[in-house]
Amino acid sequence: MTTTPSVLFVCLGNICRSPLAEAAFRKAAAEAGLEAIADSAGTAAYHIGRPPDPRSITTAARRGIDILGYRGRQISPEDYTSFTHIYALDSANLRDIRRRAPDGATAEIALLMDVIEGREGQPVIDPYHGGQDDFEATWADVSAAAEALVARLLTGRD
Repeated sequence: MTTTPSVLFVCLGNICRSPLAEAAFRKAAAEAGLEAIADSAGTAAYHIGRPPDPRSITTAARRGIDILGYRGRQISPEDYTSFTHIYALDSANLRDIRRRAPDGATAEIALLMDVIEGREGQPVIDPYHGGQDDFEATWADVSAAAEALVARLLTGRD
């Protein structure tokens, strides 16, 4: 039996990087014909129930993706067994995700940029305190990672 990949993207507040990563992955998976589940969350509770940052919404919309319906949420203990993969967008959040992992966690936990050869260990730029150009740079990172992740999932390497 093959398990449908389910991927959770996690940053700090779940309004900038992780919603863009979720959107990029959904787009890449759909274009590749990969059936997958995607969601995003934050390690902090700052923005629970709130929509993504307006600059994230604009960045996604420029690619024809509507993320207006996304809502911020905090990673939960259930996520560690309901998702096959949990990807942190930087090393601080990776440490926090691993620290919070409950006994019996089954999800593979890793840094998102590790899926790109030559980018291992690198964070996805946090655009929150920057301008629209920073959000475009974040999109470039998460989009490249999404393409690489979809390729790995399609070939069964992940």
